[in-house]
Amino acid sequence: MSSAPQDYLQRLAEIDEAVARARPDPMVLVERAAGLLAGRVGCRVDEAHAQLRQIAGERGRAPAEVAQDLLAALENRPSTARQAVRTMVERALRPPPSAHAAPRSPVIHPTGQQWAGSLRQVLAALPGNHCVLLPVRRPDGTITDYDIVAVSPAVVDLSGRRGESVVGGRVSEIYPGVAGSPIWQAWADTLADGVAREVGPITYQGGEGPAPFAISLVVRVHPIGPGLLHSWVRPDEQQRMGERIAQTERLGNLGWGEWDLLSGRVVWSEEMYRIYEREPEDGPLSDEESKALRLPEDEAIHQQAAATFGRGETVDITYRARIGGRIKHLRSVVDAVRDIEGRPVRIYGITQDVTARETSRAKLAEVEQQLHRQRQTLEAEHQLAGQLQQVILPLPPGVVELPGLRMAVRYLPAEQASQVGGDWFHAASTRDGQVLLAIGDVAGHGIRAATTMARLRHAVDALSVTSTTEPADLLRHLNQLLYTDWPDADTATALIARFDPAAATLTWAQAGHPPPLLTRDGDTVPLDRPAGMLLGARPDPVYRTSTVELAPDDLLLLYTDGLIEDRGKSITQGFTPVVTALAASHPGEPLTDLVGRLRRANPQDDTCILALRRTAAHP
Repeated sequence: MSSAPQDYLQRLAEIDEAVARARPDPMVLVERAAGLLAGRVGCRVDEAHAQLRQIAGERGRAPAEVAQDLLAALENRPSTARQAVRTMVERALRPPPSAHAAPRSPVIHPTGQQWAGSLRQVLAALPGNHCVLLPVRRPDGTITDYDIVAVSPAVVDLSGRRGESVVGGRVSEIYPGVAGSPIWQAWADTLADGVAREVGPITYQGGEGPAPFAISLVVRVHPIGPGLLHSWVRPDEQQRMGERIAQTERLGNLGWGEWDLLSGRVVWSEEMYRIYEREPEDGPLSDEESKALRLPEDEAIHQQAAATFGRGETVDITYRARIGGRIKHLRSVVDAVRDIEGRPVRIYGITQDVTARETSRAKLAEVEQQLHRQRQTLEAEHQLAGQLQQVILPLPPGVVELPGLRMAVRYLPAEQASQVGGDWFHAASTRDGQVLLAIGDVAGHGIRAATTMARLRHAVDALSVTSTTEPADLLRHLNQLLYTDWPDADTATALIARFDPAAATLTWAQAGHPPPLLTRDGDTVPLDRPAGMLLGARPDPVYRTSTVELAPDDLLLLYTDGLIEDRGKSITQGFTPVVTALAASHPGEPLTDLVGRLRRANPQDDTCILALRRTAAHP
């Protein structure tokens, strides 16, 4: 890995060349002039760009002509920023001083309130946990204590005190456990020799009374003026943060990478290697290898991204790459840390594998397009509507085995060919070994109902992984999702249940949805419904939960209203054939046979049915 300044300049030249190729020649002139002007006067690049165009308009000239004149004038004058870069390069190439070099003049550090106030402003802009200490000395110079003169505003200690509340206090009074500790010794040593130190991990004892505490800390101490900059981290918090980041990357198919242009070093996260199906020991892809994965059809996207990056803006693109013998859709967000002239120093970015989303979107768009073209043919509409339903709501074939449950699903579309429905379901194991079940019905039919149905179904799937599996909480989230579109919000009914196989209990909540039917020893009863209002009707409805214990071989039926409700019949008439079919079922009967016997009450409405049987006691 090379860190020579010439390598950095070469990398900058390569980036500039790529940016120049991506833009028309007149634009190159305008952008160069705007960047140079911004670096000289200290404004943003977009502000300099706007001023150039305004001046060109006032003079009746093309922006590129004004930019060319400006470049000729500015580039012939000395630039303090360019001189600073040259000084840095010369310093890096300069041989180390000899052992007989003249000693450096001592630095006189400011003290007092002005110094402390400046440090507080600096700490306010720094992330992490930091404080500045001043030693308290006896007349003979012996250190007896330390004054706390500045603390990061975001710091909250283990006693609940915020940073500003301890400023002005003394360490021995506020944190007596530090006195005489390795931290205290590190402070004294750093003040004595001016060398920064790191201590730890060490155990810090604190707290008073019946609830003392002990935490692990890693401390870094740096000399600063007449005092010390004391910084600390908790290794357990760093580890938990790293685990959270890794879990977020896995759940979102996200990876990150950084390219240090000064050193040439490229770093990838673990998920980035998984996205590119590459072994970490092989290292990140080179620029040539990365370009080789691109599809030629997407070259215009990459050219536009290069132009955007050259303007100093954040790049956000979705493109395709050939990885592992198949095409992946990748979304990349890229930005850079830049110097005073707008030149990139470090490039960093996030890449997300959005193949599943783009594939589903492409399939859905294809089906919608076909449905629009062939809507005059009834047979074609019926076929395409079925395809659309299968894309949005794929049905599992046969019986599905879940922890403690056996399940079969049936979907009955409306008889009218073009009536794509809004009925949906969700059934999946959770990370803690339980089972999350959901079923719902969006009001109306057609593409809008199907789209809303897909939003609700995917929201349950995502929230159950990233947020909660509590049925009432999930319903509240779904209600907020729909109500944000008020007054044009769609409405829907839904039922969400969580089954605990270890306790054999089912906890459920509902939003205007028909209750589950429980069949035990040939008797079928509807479960008592907890309170819950229709989704999308009000901003803050209350959803209650109810819990029921399931015995082995109990049969539970979740369904939408198309199974029992018909305008020409009473609810009792709708329930009767369903109850009869459930009573005739026995534990040995395949659930697919049971759901195959059930018929909807309303042929104008689609119907979704989930039949679940409690299996043997969970170990």
